[in-house]
Amino acid sequence: MGSKHTKQLIAEVFQELVKDNTFLPDEQSERTKILQSSEEILKTTDKIIKSYIRVSTERNGIKRIPAYRIQHNNISGVYKGGIRFSEDVSEEEVENLAILMSIKNALHELPFGGAKGGVHINPKDFTDRELNLISKKYVQRFSPDLGPTHDVPAPDLGTDARIIDWMVGEYKTINPGKSYLGSFTGKSKENGGAEGRRESTGVGTFLSYYYLLDEWYPAEDNRKETGEVLTRGAQWKTLQRLYEKHKNADPIEVSVQGFGNVGGVAALEAYNQRDMKHIVTAVSDQHVMLENKHGLNIDKLIEYVKKHRELPQKEKELKDLKVEAAIHPPEDILHYETNVLIFAAIGNQITKENMKKVKADVLVEGANAPVTAEADYFLQDKGVIIIPDILANAGGVLVSYLEWKQSQITEVFTKEEILAEMAGQMKQTFKKVYDTYFTSEQNTVRFSCYMLAVQRMTLLLYRHGKLF
Repeated sequence: MGSKHTKQLIAEVFQELVKDNTFLPDEQSERTKILQSSEEILKTTDKIIKSYIRVSTERNGIKRIPAYRIQHNNISGVYKGGIRFSEDVSEEEVENLAILMSIKNALHELPFGGAKGGVHINPKDFTDRELNLISKKYVQRFSPDLGPTHDVPAPDLGTDARIIDWMVGEYKTINPGKSYLGSFTGKSKENGGAEGRRESTGVGTFLSYYYLLDEWYPAEDNRKETGEVLTRGAQWKTLQRLYEKHKNADPIEVSVQGFGNVGGVAALEAYNQRDMKHIVTAVSDQHVMLENKHGLNIDKLIEYVKKHRELPQKEKELKDLKVEAAIHPPEDILHYETNVLIFAAIGNQITKENMKKVKADVLVEGANAPVTAEADYFLQDKGVIIIPDILANAGGVLVSYLEWKQSQITEVFTKEEILAEMAGQMKQTFKKVYDTYFTSEQNTVRFSCYMLAVQRMTLLLYRHGKLF
């Protein structure tokens, strides 16, 4: 989903808000003008910073590499968003991701605005020394616009705690005597990072679905018995079918595309469920899909991936691992028959071309934008529940908030405390979104998320006197 569609969705939210006289009821005469002003602010970006990083490489001499830091909006708090190292990095992509960070942080009511950074490289093409130099040069270029009370970056695609530690070190060198631990999140534990950061996105991704079925649906089913009307008949029937499987002690089948930090952890969460039995029947990476209708041994697959950095691709490798699985092409997972399909790889996986082949009841976006807008609406009409990225994969930014908070109060939280706090905050957001979606005529779960986020940002802009 590109910036054009993101801005279009924001515009559609404002069209609905204009009709809703219960929003800003004290400003009836000025509501339209206030909402127009807010829309103009939220559809545009505060600051776009572009620089060319000059790097002396070991094999190819001097390279000039495009780098970006884009700050969309800070009405909710300091700018916040990751830095990615990828060949797909462009100004348009980074700006769109910055807007999505504003929406995600507002949705989860975090004290952060939205920003994003990127460097146009394939990190695999550079040595460790060169990556270290690129990381330090990035901070040198953008340091005036970064800091714990202004803009707080984090790891993203192609970056990790090691890269962030290098950046923190450079920020500290450039700003002697200033607070630096809160300048970045996603640091290593030894450098002030938070426990649980690696697992957080995968845990939160699975929780976004599990909470819906295990906690929200039973509570709402009781309400429904009292005569309250829910408007999402097809999606409600989907939940009924899955809950019936649970009551009949039939395992709920889960498939996971992508088996890295997010996908592997999400698969393990499903595999280890005891209160509501799940089995992981298929997983995939960029090379292969493994399938077993009776359930894969996720523990063994995770141990294999830790060692080899990819799933086993040959019968002998599976036999040596003592894992029973059929081998398929990786793309087969997109139209594999399953109850829950978790995306934890890359974007644009379900599109106009393949949306009619989807056989899952629930799609969970652990990755960014794996379902295109057209597919989102089509599958919605078919009764599929799609839990969008800004709701499902927010575990990482929630733990980033706790790490940032940890640096402010100089108190260290345990892994258990951090994951429990993350889950508690996410459940509050899940409830708001599912309540809104299932009791309204709004188009999709994604639209409900945008509605709640835009309402919050508009109210903050109004309270701060920014809409005159």
